[in-house]
Amino acid sequence: MKAIFGISGLSFRKFVAAFSMLILGAVVMAGSALAQGAAPAEMTTRAKQAILMDANTGAVLFQHNADELAPPASMSKLMTLAVIFRALKEGRLKPEDEILFSVNAWRTGGAPSGTSAMFVPVNTKERLDEVLKGIIIQSGNDACIAVAESMAGTEAAFAKMMTDEARRIGLSKSTFRNSTGLHDPEHLMTARELAVLARHLIKEYPEHYTLFGEREFRYRKHRFFNRNPLLALDLGVDGLKTGYIKEAGYGLVASAKQDGRRVILVINGMEDAQARRNEAVRLIEWGFKGFADFKLFDAEEVVGRARVWGGDRMFVPLVGGGEITVLLPKAQSAQRLQAQIIYNSPLKAPIKKGDVIAKLRVTTASQSVNEVPLHAAEDVPQAGAMRRGLDTLVHMAFGWVLR
Repeated sequence: MKAIFGISGLSFRKFVAAFSMLILGAVVMAGSALAQGAAPAEMTTRAKQAILMDANTGAVLFQHNADELAPPASMSKLMTLAVIFRALKEGRLKPEDEILFSVNAWRTGGAPSGTSAMFVPVNTKERLDEVLKGIIIQSGNDACIAVAESMAGTEAAFAKMMTDEARRIGLSKSTFRNSTGLHDPEHLMTARELAVLARHLIKEYPEHYTLFGEREFRYRKHRFFNRNPLLALDLGVDGLKTGYIKEAGYGLVASAKQDGRRVILVINGMEDAQARRNEAVRLIEWGFKGFADFKLFDAEEVVGRARVWGGDRMFVPLVGGGEITVLLPKAQSAQRLQAQIIYNSPLKAPIKKGDVIAKLRVTTASQSVNEVPLHAAEDVPQAGAMRRGLDTLVHMAFGWVLR
């Protein structure tokens, strides 16, 4: 059972004081909904689905239908690449490995398909490092299918590998039916999971991430230009992937870095390429200019307490792993905040000092969300059999009412 408690007492009064320039009223509640009358979000979007995330912390700066499943088009090639990058990291693939472009790869994703292609001749072999450029820079569907067949035998088997990898890295909703993003009614992702996937690629595979920023790729007689329209702008964008199919509209996963801060943007369902470009620029600029770091708690300062089952005490104090700092909007005329401590209840003793056992979630009226891990501030040894039995009776009779 998940326990969600609002912060109260002196710690929360300090929390409110820290935001006296931002907060007109502070909302503290146990549920997940904001109080009625909260200030409307200042930012809106024309995208059908969107999310803007801070890459360093995972804080959500803006979201709109972020958990709505939709066709991701070529943006799902990021999962194809996640499978390939992991195989390279683990030594199951090597950059010099030769990839065969079968008749199926040529016909389904190559020149005859009329879709984005690397245009590798049928039954030709190319090095994996060249094929990766064909996927990332040119969005070649033939390149994706060829690698899928090389790694898994069939594209359907590779799609299962994609779904398995998605679950491994924490994507619970996404499902894949091909390596390309060509339309299939069961090939679906959410904006939030695309952003989490992009963050995973940036953090886990920095040696490959640089490929997303390359502007062009020459192959045989072809000269391919990166399809990401933001790379040429002065935004700090250095990746990741565009997408379009008629069933979904125009989408984009982008990451940009300015002054040490990195943001990740996902938008989908735009009406045309120009609207996609303009909306991406607007949201990225807002993400960098409209937010600032605010310190909530000092290192080792107690944020709250969590209920413990079977310990020699009923509660364990919670602290951050250092100073607790969150990203919040610089200015909103009536900013309301919701602060919650969340953990899986009951926490079972023994607990060691430093264990991550909860998280602090701070939500604004505009639905920007920060989550910070909370650690046990002290050891909680396991209690004797009599105390554990008493805790069990209390839990069965009342739940964790005593908090």
